[in-house]
Amino acid sequence: MEALAVCGGSPFASSSSHLLSPTQRNGSLSCNSSHKLILRNSHPNHGLSAFQPLSHLFLNSTSFPHAGKKSPKTHIFLPHLVASMEEIEETYIMVKPDGVQRGLVGEIISRFEKKGFKLTGLKLFQCPKELAEEHYKDLKSKSFFPKLIDYITSGPVVCMAWEGVGVVASARKLIGVTNPLQAEPGTIRGDLAVQTGRNVVHGSDSPENGKREIALWFKEGEVCQWTPAQAPWLRE
Repeated sequence: MEALAVCGGSPFASSSSHLLSPTQRNGSLSCNSSHKLILRNSHPNHGLSAFQPLSHLFLNSTSFPHAGKKSPKTHIFLPHLVASMEEIEETYIMVKPDGVQRGLVGEIISRFEKKGFKLTGLKLFQCPKELAEEHYKDLKSKSFFPKLIDYITSGPVVCMAWEGVGVVASARKLIGVTNPLQAEPGTIRGDLAVQTGRNVVHGSDSPENGKREIALWFKEGEVCQWTPAQAPWLRE
């Protein structure tokens, strides 16, 4: 990691392991105005330069500490302290039987495509009872479990595997909360559903469950890896 200290328009490189004030760094720079340190990743971009944004550290003070002088208060502002690299995730999205019967499959797919996520798996599938019970096993103790299994196996579902940076959290936002009456307008459930028992679509709730559910619903060879032409137009 490399740090650039900018004063009066002149950058000075320093080690990020010692974020010293300009006057503390070999006495090479003295400046009484606000200073700006830019942290820049000096490692190779690993092919994901779009995922390595600059992080800015702003030090606002009337002056920097000098030996023998009283140190003024320094305010540190970190507006975008983010990881230098973001991971590509996978999520499992399923249009439930009510969504299929109501002809909402295309509408739901288009929302994910417009967001820029990559579709890697897609199939129309009649879910057997055993698979439904395995998928929803965490809800087995709930009183509504038998009705839930009957619902999921009542007609075909559309199974989808999607991929992208932050796709799990983004998909959850696109879908909306479980109860459609509480879901925000603009979400799939907020716009297209009215009851929890018929809430149209399922989405994985974590990256780990995304991988598990894709492996559960798709056989080997049914998920395809490909490079979309729009990739450079989505991220820098």
